[in-house]
Amino acid sequence: MASEQYPDGMYVPHFNRVDDFDQARAFVDQIGVATLITAGTDGVPDATLLPISWQLDQVVAHFARANEHWRRIVAGAPGLVVVQGTDAYVSPGWYATKAEHGRVVPTWNYSAVQLRGPVTVHDDPDWVRDVVETLTNRREDFRDTPWHVDDAPEKYVEGQLRAIVGVELTVETVDAKAKWSQNRSDEDRAGVRAAYEQSGHDEAASRMTTGGL
Repeated sequence: MASEQYPDGMYVPHFNRVDDFDQARAFVDQIGVATLITAGTDGVPDATLLPISWQLDQVVAHFARANEHWRRIVAGAPGLVVVQGTDAYVSPGWYATKAEHGRVVPTWNYSAVQLRGPVTVHDDPDWVRDVVETLTNRREDFRDTPWHVDDAPEKYVEGQLRAIVGVELTVETVDAKAKWSQNRSDEDRAGVRAAYEQSGHDEAASRMTTGGL
């Protein structure tokens, strides 16, 4: 799991790289939504935010049939799935080194995973239903009274399925990046973490502590 395997992959300095595949998969599963980016035959890029499920080496999702994005996908053409996690601004004023020499600039901290591979559209009600059930169960099963697709009238479900189209990306490369000031001194990192805590940005403060996704 390294961007060198994919020349145009996400820029990931070595101190921000996450090589733990299980951590990357757990991150994607927790976020559960991603932007799928593809380009049509005219070279114009398309991007759609979609609920996703990453199963083995497949990322599956579905489009609204009215969304022209899916019609512009050439079977087997490369696609990019971008999963964005917690992010937060970093002020130079939070660094201890500002008072020492002033050679500091603003930046942004964030966690992200990018998945690349060929994309296939599935205009098949049975395939799409399986994806819908998978996505629904992932978000509902932990609830006290989970909702399942079978709870809705069958004719209604069939009508809804006709209004969507499935899509699948076969994962060939994974880039995972956790940029949480790992290249700064302990004093600078402490200053950033304290600022996040004071502003109530608990998730960002937690990432400063763990340094992971």
